[in-house]
Amino acid sequence: MPSVEARVSGLDWHRLAEELDGFGCAVIEKLLSPGECRAIAGLYPQEAHFRSHVHMARHGFGKGEYRYFRYPLPDLLGGLRSALYPPLAAIANAWNERMGMAQRYPDRHADFLGQCHEQDQTRPTPLLLQYGPGDFNCLHQDLYGDLAFPLQVAILLSEPGRDFTGGEFVLTEQRPRMQSRAEVVPLRQGDAVAFAVHDRPVKGTKGYYRVNLRHGVSRLRSGRRHTVGIIFHDAT
Repeated sequence: MPSVEARVSGLDWHRLAEELDGFGCAVIEKLLSPGECRAIAGLYPQEAHFRSHVHMARHGFGKGEYRYFRYPLPDLLGGLRSALYPPLAAIANAWNERMGMAQRYPDRHADFLGQCHEQDQTRPTPLLLQYGPGDFNCLHQDLYGDLAFPLQVAILLSEPGRDFTGGEFVLTEQRPRMQSRAEVVPLRQGDAVAFAVHDRPVKGTKGYYRVNLRHGVSRLRSGRRHTVGIIFHDAT
């Protein structure tokens, strides 16, 4: 596989930006190789890589579990986080401009993390999720402090139909004075989905307005499903 930087720079960011603008999500096919997927999923039982372990049912988040990575992140994840941030920051800045929001994001991820740390958001947020039969993730938003980057990325590490059934990635969009819209995103092993964390601009008859989004995972029917989530802001 090419380097992380080469993979990300070689993506069709014009198409991805159009899909994010139109639907609030965009699929990046084959971002990771099967071997890289297995390597990341294989980290799950290794305590040294993680700062905390969450059982969703204890908190009403759903059913299943996940672990937040500690710093330093594994090289592959750290590289992806740094490489994906700049093109996503350009999209995020365009969104904020359309929504009339003053917040602008710096070009480099290290500079954005510096802003997080100035606000006492210092805990890493990339996480590894594990689902078994009957597990699911309730619709939610990954906001961990006052400063939040408006886009994030999830990468499916398991192969649908072989490793598990069910467990689809789901995105819902609440539109003002309208019924909610659902988006079910088909993914294969190694595919990533970039999506809105909280809200995004939609063009109406009188200009742009905001719609609110939440994401989750439908019930797993069988097998085991691993996903890695790349969140670009740190947590309090």
